[in-house]
Amino acid sequence: MAYPCFCTEEELNAMRQRQEANKETTGYYGKYAIWRDRSLEDIRAQLDAGKPWVLRFRSTGSIENQFKFDDVVKGKLTITENNIDHVLLKSDGIPTYHFAHAVDDHLMRTTHVVRGDEWLATLPFHIQLFQALGFRLPKYVHIGPLMKMDGTSKRKLSKRKDPELALTYYRAEGFPVESVYEYIMTLLNSNFEDWRRANPDAPATDFRFSAKKLNPAGSLFDYAKLVDVSKNVISRMAADKVYAELAAWAQEFDPDFAAKLTADPEYTRKILAIGRGGKKPRKDLAVWKDAKPYMGFFFDEYLAKPEFGGKFDKAVIRDVLNRFLAGYDPADDSGVWFDKIKAITTEVGFTTDMKAYKADPAAFPGTVTDVSTFIRLAVTGQTNSPDLYTVMQILGAERTAQRIRSAIDSLN
Repeated sequence: MAYPCFCTEEELNAMRQRQEANKETTGYYGKYAIWRDRSLEDIRAQLDAGKPWVLRFRSTGSIENQFKFDDVVKGKLTITENNIDHVLLKSDGIPTYHFAHAVDDHLMRTTHVVRGDEWLATLPFHIQLFQALGFRLPKYVHIGPLMKMDGTSKRKLSKRKDPELALTYYRAEGFPVESVYEYIMTLLNSNFEDWRRANPDAPATDFRFSAKKLNPAGSLFDYAKLVDVSKNVISRMAADKVYAELAAWAQEFDPDFAAKLTADPEYTRKILAIGRGGKKPRKDLAVWKDAKPYMGFFFDEYLAKPEFGGKFDKAVIRDVLNRFLAGYDPADDSGVWFDKIKAITTEVGFTTDMKAYKADPAAFPGTVTDVSTFIRLAVTGQTNSPDLYTVMQILGAERTAQRIRSAIDSLN
């Protein structure tokens, strides 16, 4: 089954050059396998002389012979027998991948070997080696490479160049494990997305994965799609789970933010519960990194100074904020609260009729949207935020009023 080979690196290089010059298959086989049938005396002499050696497999295959083989992903393949006497043990006694693959997977009772399709070329030898050792052959699952766009062309993802191949990358970015798992399922099984649409609330682990649904040509890594998947995953999480995962991530990657989040867990959970649940939950967060820009204004230390721009006169903005503050009552329900904003809109000469405004913008100095934006900027420091009524309820009347007064002062 195997024999020692004492060929030097120089001899092997010379052999390879002759094969290339003769346009022959390169490798240690046939007439080139000069130690395959050497006598025991020759072998003993080399050992006694302390010459380094490798252990080579004695192949019984012929490239004249072919056979059929079923790969789980690639389907039925036509395999040419291996005739190369590959190395099993290197000169330092360390087994090669080929030998280790057969022995380790046999001892571990491996049923399926999943590997990149760049290993297809070694399949004839591995089949031969398992048979020679008397081991049961596992099922082989040769998968296509994971690709990414590089400019206008595709290339294989590289462990050296691309951080996307390291799980630590997703942890640092703040992707939940469930998001990465679910995105990977979209790459692995073409029918997963149809299953998800039919089962929007089921855990992804309920999906019945099938190796036969793998794309033989490989898949394209799409960061934008990963983000979309993650938004959906986080939107389905309960506020308690979001709080636990966000706090754990922040402890590791943003300790100051973590301290704010965990100082009053109930307050933070209220923030994270905004727009959660129902048929159309908010999808503000794709990664935990998004949380601070999204909700940081709830913590006074992160509140940005409002920038009202130059479109509207400061006196008009100040008037709107003073009117709102004068009528602000935290006991109002959302309907009454918004009715007051609409009333202010009319009082300052703006319009609540968006259709009329779109038809003739020059007829009105502003709209109810502008009035709402003035108040939103004063309270949150940003033009986009969760539902403003709910924000004020969580902040409380005193903090809300104080922020509006500060904004008014900044306009003086």
